[in-house]
Amino acid sequence: MKLVPYWLDTAPPFADGISDAVSGRADVAVIGAGFNGLAAALTLARKGASVVLLEKGLVGSGASGRNGGMCTTGLAINYLTAVERYGAERATTYFMAYCRAIDTVERLIEDEDIDCDFKRTGKLNLASKPAHYETLARTHEALAKIDYETLLVPAGGIRSEIGTDLYHGGMADPRGAGLHVGKFAQGLARAAHRRGVRIYPNTEVTGLRRVTAHRHEVLTADGGLVADQVLLATGSTTGKAFARYRRRIVPVGSFIIVTEPLPDAVADDLMPTRRMASDSKNLIYYFRITPDQRLLFGGRARFSLSDADADRASGRILEKGMLKVFPQLRGTRIDYCWGGLVDMTMDRMPRAGEHDGLYYSMGYSGHGVQMSTYMGTRMAEVMTGNPEANIWRGLDWPAIPGYSGHPWFLPLAGAYYRFKDLVS
Repeated sequence: MKLVPYWLDTAPPFADGISDAVSGRADVAVIGAGFNGLAAALTLARKGASVVLLEKGLVGSGASGRNGGMCTTGLAINYLTAVERYGAERATTYFMAYCRAIDTVERLIEDEDIDCDFKRTGKLNLASKPAHYETLARTHEALAKIDYETLLVPAGGIRSEIGTDLYHGGMADPRGAGLHVGKFAQGLARAAHRRGVRIYPNTEVTGLRRVTAHRHEVLTADGGLVADQVLLATGSTTGKAFARYRRRIVPVGSFIIVTEPLPDAVADDLMPTRRMASDSKNLIYYFRITPDQRLLFGGRARFSLSDADADRASGRILEKGMLKVFPQLRGTRIDYCWGGLVDMTMDRMPRAGEHDGLYYSMGYSGHGVQMSTYMGTRMAEVMTGNPEANIWRGLDWPAIPGYSGHPWFLPLAGAYYRFKDLVS
């Protein structure tokens, strides 16, 4: 079993990064080479800007290369909850942005000819309890009122979607998609490089020195440069140099296992429609069939950060969960196990904008494949004179009381959500 992300292990790495010391100037410096930063850098370069992209690790090696490869519709909170919180008009605007986000991913793939196994097989929300199915039914009805069609699947018909009787029905959305996120990240990097973006991997930004309203000197251990604008797109890997954002983002571990390749008959039995699936618990399971016909099975196995020991322990928990959902996989080999960090906000809504001359975009709370890509392109529009391109601009973002970047409260949060799953 490899303790590395399947996506990164099966994608050719980006090999055109710059190893020389950082120097000179640029119209824009983008910090973070995940989907967010890559999409922003590519879009800005298309507009004629000179762009430098700085990444403290390898391209796509953070959350962008450590997720489930699911590019799906819907907010990180339920649509009904969003309506209660923001009103029907704003909730619908936010919800529909995720549909446009998938369209953006698809368009970038087509425009840049990126081979990353993108397919619109749909999304499946599964009810872990009968009451959860009732919530899905209400959501289905509410979405129908805004002319958004979904398919409600009762418990008696669940086998048409998934090879288990564990769930009490579900709701399917055909707009959802899956892709090979490792190939997508590397493809975006190559597209940006072709347009002149200077990409510096293994280059951590250690500080900024503000020169004018938006111009900064960007400092690294290997030199610095002056940029007329700077975009922070680091999410859960935001470093100590950006304390304001560390007080507002909680890095939460999410863990994944991937099986050996499965025979056609087994894959067809498990997930005949090949949708991207997740259940309705707080400590969720999510799963899909990979492009080479493995089962990817992930979830919040433990409320902890990711390291080798945590990944192994989480992998054992996830294997038990996988066999509970799909007992027919008993004896199947696990080939990959890894963890990553989700950049959670307290209300599980994204944040993007500008503060003290620094642009930022982060907080995708487990739904970042599509939305971080979309917001990379949107922040490029904001930075070139169109502030209305940022739909999240009206959301307040207070610091989390008693928190400075080290999530000491994760075990308590895990116990709380386990209790909620028992009683909800």
